[in-house]
Amino acid sequence: MNIAEYLYRIAQINPAREAVFLGETCVADYAQFSRQARQVAAFLKAEGVGKGAPVGIFMKNLPEYLVVQYGIWMAGAIAVPINAKLHGREAEWIIGNAEAQIVFTSPELTAALQDVGCAARLIDVTGPEYAAILEGEALAQPESCAADDVAWLFYTSGTTGRPKGVMMTHRMLRSMALCYFVDADQVSDKDTILYAAPMSHGAGIYSVMHVMVGARHVCPPSGGFDEAEIFELAAHFGNVHMFAAPTMVKRMTLAAKAAGVRGEGLRSIVYAGGPMYNADIIEAVEQFGPVFLQIYGQGECPMGITALSRHDVSDRSHPRWRARLGSVGRAQSAVEVKIGGADGKELARGEVGEIMVRGDTVMRGYWKNPEATAKTLVNGWLLTGDMGNMDEDGYITMHDRSKDMIITGGSNVYPREVEEVLLELPDVEEVSVVGRAHPEWGEDVVAFVVMADGAELDRARLDAQCLENIARFKRPKDYYALSELPKNNYGKVLKTELRAMLEEKA
Repeated sequence: MNIAEYLYRIAQINPAREAVFLGETCVADYAQFSRQARQVAAFLKAEGVGKGAPVGIFMKNLPEYLVVQYGIWMAGAIAVPINAKLHGREAEWIIGNAEAQIVFTSPELTAALQDVGCAARLIDVTGPEYAAILEGEALAQPESCAADDVAWLFYTSGTTGRPKGVMMTHRMLRSMALCYFVDADQVSDKDTILYAAPMSHGAGIYSVMHVMVGARHVCPPSGGFDEAEIFELAAHFGNVHMFAAPTMVKRMTLAAKAAGVRGEGLRSIVYAGGPMYNADIIEAVEQFGPVFLQIYGQGECPMGITALSRHDVSDRSHPRWRARLGSVGRAQSAVEVKIGGADGKELARGEVGEIMVRGDTVMRGYWKNPEATAKTLVNGWLLTGDMGNMDEDGYITMHDRSKDMIITGGSNVYPREVEEVLLELPDVEEVSVVGRAHPEWGEDVVAFVVMADGAELDRARLDAQCLENIARFKRPKDYYALSELPKNNYGKVLKTELRAMLEEKA
């Protein structure tokens, strides 16, 4: 079944219900939302972009994002969401790898793609071409899709430094949404989802269950995360749901304390995307009340591995409440989760191993990358690369990542990607990038650099090299010059020693 069928159905049942907002202003009811999405679909099909064809979305959070996303699905095509924080070159690589012929953009991101010579057809949703699309014919109904047809092609960086396209199917998104109702939270037509986090990630995926019940969808006028704006919109709408990275939760708590507000109107805040420290979530619950729940997932199993309920996050009476609060919760209903050893066999409760998952929410594989698929999907199990243990009650606690990924402010940074950019400079001989604990962002990026003989480390030059080639959030916050990198007998850089150096400097 096509995931866009949910929008089509709710528009038939409740066409006049308010659907999409920019700030406090309603810009579309459900009848208009559905019709506009079907107009986008009709345009795509007229251009020869139909079932199974990738279509890019490189936009900031705007009401048009939802229309385009569901329009792509209405046509049976594949949505390719691209993080709006990426550099134009990074976005252009994703567009090329996905073979997207059309990309919907917002103004500043249109320019970013034009500057790097993107060959795809760019349609600015604030321009006349998009306006003409909304004057055209609408597709009568969603294109029929099989459960295992790809709906989203989500690019997540790999350990090689090149992004990998996760093939999310209609079945996966449906499974994710239904599990949300069972394992995480209930949603009704009295609720509002606020898109303060990037719609290219978890926030956008969570539109599905809110469309299913006919809830309201609000894009903040700022187009992103602003604490005061969130509090104002929550107070205005009431029953507000939102997705937030742990760093966003911390910032909201600090801002609320400073402003003397309690987050009136906030009903559910789902936190995910990075480590949440117990002290931070305890403080957040004290400030806002029992509005928090946690989801653990990956692009390869979107928001769908485990859930820590609202009760578990706010409970302070259970004898092991601190341990549960520090966990990522229990397996969601549509998946099996186990802790596996190096041979893949399940370990005893309490033992630390790799978190493994299988079920309807797990990806079909990586786009045009059978080698990576074979390494990640083994005997039906997704190898998450995350290390953890499961207690006797089924709560899973993460201990470390088997990969060297850095999570800063909820965004993933893979060290090799940054290293390769810095190594393009002729006087940089070696570089190793690691994460450093940061009280607000979770981690920040640090680079250890070995310069060529006679060359000195020039921070401004290294910064300029990064800003020219990768997203700003991936740029190292500090650079440390070393005469040589610590290595083992096989020549592998010992990042544990680099992290120890950072602890000594703290």
